[in-house]
Order: sequence, then structure tokens, then C-alpha cells
Amino acid sequence: MRSPFLMLPLAVALAAGCAKDPAAPVAAPVAEKPAAAVNTVSRSHDESSYAEPDKVVIKDLALDLKVDFEQKQIGGTATYALEWKDKAARQLVLDTRELTIAKVEALAADGAATALQFELAPADKVFGSKLTIQAPEQPASVRITYHTAPTASGLQWLEPSMTEGKKLPFMFSQSQAIHARSWVPLQDTPSVRFTYSAHVASRPDVMVLMSADNDPKAARDGDYTFKMPQPIPSYLLAIAAGDLVFEPISSRSGVWAEPAMVNKAAKEFEDTEKMIGAAEKLYGEYRWGRYDMLVLPPSFPFGGMENPRLTFATPTVIVGDKSLVSLVAHELAHSWSGNLVTNASWKDIWLNEGFTTYVQARITEALYGQEAAEMEREIDQTDLLNEVKDMSPADQALALPPLNERDPDDALSQVAYVKGAWFLQFLEQRFGREVFDPFLRGWFDDHAFQSANTDQFVEYLKKNLLPKNPTAVSDAELHAWLEEPGIPSFAPKARSRGFAVVDTARIAWLGSEQLPSNQVTSQWTTQEWVRFIDGLGKTVPVAKLEQLDKGYHFTGTPNGEIAMRWYPLAIRSGYAQAQPAAGEFIQKVGRRKLILPIYAELLKTPEGLAFAKEVFAKAKPGYHPITTASVADMIAKAEAAPKPDAAPKQ
Repeated sequence: MRSPFLMLPLAVALAAGCAKDPAAPVAAPVAEKPAAAVNTVSRSHDESSYAEPDKVVIKDLALDLKVDFEQKQIGGTATYALEWKDKAARQLVLDTRELTIAKVEALAADGAATALQFELAPADKVFGSKLTIQAPEQPASVRITYHTAPTASGLQWLEPSMTEGKKLPFMFSQSQAIHARSWVPLQDTPSVRFTYSAHVASRPDVMVLMSADNDPKAARDGDYTFKMPQPIPSYLLAIAAGDLVFEPISSRSGVWAEPAMVNKAAKEFEDTEKMIGAAEKLYGEYRWGRYDMLVLPPSFPFGGMENPRLTFATPTVIVGDKSLVSLVAHELAHSWSGNLVTNASWKDIWLNEGFTTYVQARITEALYGQEAAEMEREIDQTDLLNEVKDMSPADQALALPPLNERDPDDALSQVAYVKGAWFLQFLEQRFGREVFDPFLRGWFDDHAFQSANTDQFVEYLKKNLLPKNPTAVSDAELHAWLEEPGIPSFAPKARSRGFAVVDTARIAWLGSEQLPSNQVTSQWTTQEWVRFIDGLGKTVPVAKLEQLDKGYHFTGTPNGEIAMRWYPLAIRSGYAQAQPAAGEFIQKVGRRKLILPIYAELLKTPEGLAFAKEVFAKAKPGYHPITTASVADMIAKAEAAPKPDAAPKQ
């Protein structure tokens, strides 16, 4: 998943269910939380799941579902092929959130079904409801009949008016980190991998896609089948339905999008096949068959989601000059780091996102040059150094402590992405690419289709890389990267030559009030404009902002990376002319990275708070549940904060 910039907690959960035969479930007296390990916690233990994979694991999932746009729900059956690891185990424990469970059955080899008792615990506000199924005979196959709630945290339902074409409704999922449990009962932990198949029925005028073997030539008829032969963790389970058409890029890659968007997206992403080839040269064969992309409506809360075979992408990166296609490089890189080798629990998410951010930079460098990659590294590193100033020391480590009752969304930050990549760049620098590249490829090959933790990576590092040059990296340096807060003082810092030109132009303008000439700025990329704005400081006199706006038309820009920086600067500086456009932007776009900084600035004043609430009321119907929860939480905290002139409590 592309860096979220700001990650705020999402707490959604109420669940109910009953077993028809042979007995009704008995409600637990209190909401249960996932059990924590005693004493030393294994890096592979997942505090965010109720599942017990040491006793039994799902090896295959077969879904038979109906997508109901009228009721805003998905319903049907989920059938699990189980591998029992503990001969004494008599229960199958699954994660759910707001699911209604109609019945649970054990299936014999001949298809005969026997009802099983089950208990659906009251909901925990973060983790949902523990589903405990009594399975005294350790059945090889279990089937659950269920349906989702209209408020499922992992699904968004859009009316036609909220789409690009405004003709058909749209639905899509977002399962990471622990939202898959809101639309399928699962062992919702990245430590468990399973293959899956699906039969999905829908209204016949929408196309349904999944993170599986989508056929570019499939007929739109309301009856779809899918198969994912490679084992995946639950957070990579994905579904979407809407007015979608396909445009090929290469024989194994293409774009799904609404008709009005598909050609524009295919043009923007036309280098995708080259990206796949560049990654394969470095890290070996692409192992997932096809690599297609689905461009979602603007309400998608993230930049991208690396669902295997079908990356979900925000339309906010389609700006016409390919300056933001590093998002494609990032999600593609997950095909090796994350999808192929997966963090065993969310406290080690740096193994997914840090590795992917590193690989993304290598792909960017291979296609667009070292300077383009260096610009992005420097922006990322600068943002991280600013972010860690306000973070707890524990959250600044790569190997996070046990998350316990924390929502894993809340624990995710730029540390996993940027510090993780920075650590790998450090190793690359110390050992040289001729040594480090084969090492990283070996990590992917040796752990393919497995889940891993930080301890396993360190063990692999000490066995396969450090002996190549025993004096290159010390144990103290490794500890500083993995366990200590902040960025080590010996970290190699990115330095872009192009940014020196940008800085010179900005300084000259601030001193002379003469805008940089068009001859200088006409070739600037998004990254250079980001550098220009970021260097302006906390506030700028209104007259100078007016001059900038007249010269470069920042207000109303369709470029989200610029908008997320320009509008907060304008709001802080009192440049009121930009506020209506800022409101239009955060009403139209649901990507959290882009809109939360704007909300944050608005909420600092009573007038801004009133404006933010007004915009949010209009935008909320089109926001994803994750975005809605984040903005609502920010507004609630702003309303509860003491007023500057309020007398202190005695």
C-alpha cells in the first residue's frame, strides 16, 4: 500500500449472529480481545487477530457470493479447506466484524452437511467479533452462510452520482490491514496464506473483478468466476464492481477503469511493462501471471493497494505527465516484497513497506534515471524527519513492539516506508549493489509465498550478507536501525542536484520578488514544485502568495501532491482566496494523504472548523468509511480541545 501520510484509528464494530441447528449460540458476557502471548512475544504472533493458526489453518477458500447494491451488502457462503495442526484442537476461531452469521456446517467428502455450533462474541471496537466454531471431529471442510452490513468497514458503496460516468453504482473493497473480516469470516492475519476461488453474482450491467485471474475479455453478464492459485494473506483479498472496461498496455498488463477514464489512465501508465521488466532483472520472475490496474473513483482512501494481479489505484496520480507513476512502481514492487514475502504480523510491516519503497526507487531509477529516484528519496526523508518529531519513541523503531489493543492502521507511519527503505539503502551502500542485489533477490526466492518476521530477516542477513564483508556493518548499527528511535546519525542522506536549482530559484524570488522565469520552471516536475512549496516556511505574506498564485495557478490545481501542500500553506497564511478551492478539493477527493493535512489546518481556528464541518457534511456520502472515520475523529478532537481564551479548570 502506498504511504498513507497520516494514519488515524478506525474503530468500527457491531456483530450479531445465531446458529439455527442444533443449538443457538450463547453470547459471551464481554467483548473479547485477541489473546496476547505470555512473557516473550513471538515476532510472528499477531495481536490483531483472534485466529489460532498454531492449531488449524485455512488452506483454501471458496466463495459463492451475491453483490446486492440495493441493500449495500454482500452475502452467500464461504467454504474453507482446513489443515488441522493440533490433534487436540476442537474449535475453529475466525475474525469477523459486523457480519451476520446464518449457519455453520461441516462438509463431508460426499458434500453432506452437518450443522456446527458456533458463538459470535460481542464486538470489540477495534478487532470486531470473535467467531468460535465447535469442531469436535476436526472436519476437513467447513461452510459458513453469512452476509455483510451496509456499514462494513472494508467495503464502499457509491451511488452513480459519485462515479466518473454517473450511470452505474460502484463498489470496492479495502481489506488492509484488518478490514477483510468485515466482508468475509477469516483468519484475518498475514501469517496465514490461502488459495481461493469465487463465484460472484451481481446485477448484469456491472463488471465484477477480484484479486484473481480476471479475464480482459470477460463478458459483462452478472455471473463471474475467479481463481487465485497462489496462496495470499487475507488483506490481499479484494473485490470491485462497477462500470468498468479494459484497455491493454502489454500482453500481461492493462488498465480497468470507467469508460471516461480508461484511455487517459492507460496513457499515464504506459510504462508498466517496462517497470515489470526492470523489476524482473533485479529480483527474478514476476510470479503472478498478469499485472493489471483498476482505477477507482476519487473516494479511494489510499494512493494504491497492491492486490495481487489487480492493483487498486487512485485517479489522483493521473496528472498527464507521468510525474506520479512511482505509485505504480510501488504497488508493482509489492509483487516481490509484501505479496510474495509477507510480514507475519503488522508490527513488522516495515518488511512489506520498507522493502517495497526501496524496490520502487530502484525501478524508478532504472526507467527515469538516478536523479528522479533521488528527488523522491529526498522528499521522503525530509517528510519522515519532520514526522518523527511528534511520534513516540517506540513508534519510531522499525521492529515495533506488540500492538496489543492498537488498531494496526493507527500504528502505521512513514517509519515503515521511509526508514525501512533508508535502512536497505544503507546496506546497499555498505556492501555495494553487486553484493546486495543478489542478497535481496535470494531473500525473495527463499521466502516466496511465506510470511516472515524481523528476527527471521536478521538471521538471514547474518547468514547471507554480513559474512561477505564482516567489518561493513556492526551489531550496534543494526540495532540502531531496527530497535532505536529516530534515524541513525550515520544514515546516508539523499541529495538531489535538481533541488539545488529549485532552492536557488526560491531564495532569489524571496529576496527580489521576481518570480522564477518560465524558462526555468517549464520543465519542473511535481517533485520540484513540491520542493519549492515545502521550502517556503510555515507562512508567507498574502501578497507574495497572490503573486505565486497568479504566476503558477496553484489554487484549483488538479495535482494532489501540490494541493496537499499549497492549501495548508494558504490557510496558515490567511490567504482567504484559496479556501473555496480547498473546500472543493477535499469534497471531491477521498485520498487521506491528500486531504487530512488540509483538514488539520482548517481545524486550528473556529472559522476553519465551521468551514471544515460544512464541507465534511457534503463530502461524507462519497467518502470511504476509513476516510470518514479519520475526518470525524479529527473534527471531534478539535471541538473538544480547550479554546485559547478558555479559563483553565481548577
